[in-house]
Amino acid sequence: MTFTVRDFRDLVELLEQHPEWRAELRRLVLTEELLALPQLIRELVDAHQHTEQRLERLEVTVQALAEAQRQTEQTMAQLADSHLHVERRVGHIEAEVWDLKGMTLEIRYRDRAFAYFARVVRSAHALSGDELLALLETAVDQGMLSEEGADDVLLADVVVRGQRRDDRSEAYLVVEVSWGVGTGDVECAVRRASLLAQTGVQTLPVVAGERITDEAAELALAMHAWQVLDGQVIPPARPMGAS
Repeated sequence: MTFTVRDFRDLVELLEQHPEWRAELRRLVLTEELLALPQLIRELVDAHQHTEQRLERLEVTVQALAEAQRQTEQTMAQLADSHLHVERRVGHIEAEVWDLKGMTLEIRYRDRAFAYFARVVRSAHALSGDELLALLETAVDQGMLSEEGADDVLLADVVVRGQRRDDRSEAYLVVEVSWGVGTGDVECAVRRASLLAQTGVQTLPVVAGERITDEAAELALAMHAWQVLDGQVIPPARPMGAS
């Protein structure tokens, strides 16, 4: 039997009159894969929408994490600045404490020169500022000492007048006081003692404090400077050739 165009038109008209037949016709004409295609497309659309929603949530999460990271970095930077500020303040306070300790120790050695330097000279007397200034001004007026040299000696922590214990000759101790004696203290004591000696008096360089570095102790021995450390007196090394 031949299926004509008119038959086809009749079929179309019947399908229009009976929509319920269309599903049955599709089942008979189309493969299962094609029949399942609309459902697959809907599932794909749903999956795509779900993915987009997840991506949107993920973007929000990433942005939140990025903001949290930025805030964390900002907080860390602030903490680093605060830590640096604290370190600077602590360092400043430590420096002030060391200065205060040094000043306190300097006053102690000046007020009790008779006790601390008794093993170096007899009748130890710490010169006042006026006494030292008068001695230096006289030397400057007589051309024995430059004004710069006098200014340097005036910066000495303590200058003590006394009598050497070996021959009772008058001597001046030029003392640099520091809680922790370093090489710079030794060099200052030796330099200022040498300048004061230009006034015509006998001088002895001295470093005094609670402790001394190994380098400073070696330098003091080499440069013939006395060490007065926490009640212990260490004489200088004898000059080469001395008996």
